[in-house]
Amino acid sequence: MRRFREFIRKAVALVRREQMFKVLAIVILVTIAGSFGFIYFEKEIKFPDALWWSIVTLTTVGYGDISPATVGGRMVGITIMIAGIGFLGILTANIASILVEKRFLQNKGMKGTHVKDHIIICGWNFRGHKIVDELRADPKCKTTALVVLADIPEKPIDDPDLYFINGEVEPETLKKANIDQAQVVIVLSDDKLDAYAKDAKTVLNTLTIESVNPDVYTCVELMEEKNVQHCQRAHADEIIVVGELSTNLLVQAALDHGITRMISELVSKRFGEDLYKIKLPSRFVGHTFFEAMCELKQSHEVLCLGLEDKTGKKFIANPGKNHKLQEEDRLIVVADERPNLT
Repeated sequence: MRRFREFIRKAVALVRREQMFKVLAIVILVTIAGSFGFIYFEKEIKFPDALWWSIVTLTTVGYGDISPATVGGRMVGITIMIAGIGFLGILTANIASILVEKRFLQNKGMKGTHVKDHIIICGWNFRGHKIVDELRADPKCKTTALVVLADIPEKPIDDPDLYFINGEVEPETLKKANIDQAQVVIVLSDDKLDAYAKDAKTVLNTLTIESVNPDVYTCVELMEEKNVQHCQRAHADEIIVVGELSTNLLVQAALDHGITRMISELVSKRFGEDLYKIKLPSRFVGHTFFEAMCELKQSHEVLCLGLEDKTGKKFIANPGKNHKLQEEDRLIVVADERPNLT
């Protein structure tokens, strides 16, 4: 009932804003006047039937279940049909133009969004399409709305669950992206700038985001490792240095040929096994990491690589076999789909 009242309220507000009251009032007046005129000439017709006939005639549907037998009744029908073609056409044209305008404004990023538990992508570069593809490849994220906030001409991807806000990362545009209800913010670098300017803008964007919503989890893309400390001061939760990551992968490829293909498979959700972080099943609390690793592999075909402690800031890869697991720990595992072991 509450949703119905909200729908009616929005409909009335739309009619008032678009100044359609006059046309709507004329349509209603023609319908009622036509009903009384039909009753006047067709003596055996009752008002409910006359109202039905008037609506059917006005909309030019013409079921034929009720029809005028007198000349006066037919003249009333002609009047209603002409009025229906005119005023009802104006009304439907106004509604259609509103819908087209709304779609146009959405594609141009001029309207805000009210989605919740969404992921915001601040900035847009050639990696943006791949990021969206990877997010959509995860079944958990397929039900999550994405919001792109960037200074680009129009919506970059035709995705019904992707919303676009045009502009720079500022408090006003972040509010339009409903950052207060967001899960995560991904901050991309601006490819139109040089490396130093890219990172400077990224740090500034991170500062702005954290000032608006300090609780949102921020994942930041940097070009140079020397700027990590600046981004940390901006309270970024996770920082990915593109240049450093590429360098490390090249070194690994040189020393252990082909190993980067395994890494690429693990970090991509579009093919092969994937990396996941899962809550520690209660049955493993107080047990050793080795015991948990063996049971997960034997019972669920899940390979456990390491864990994250309760602070969320310390990761331990390949802990000792006697390492005791705590209730707040999170396991880092490799599986073909997101495990549900609770």
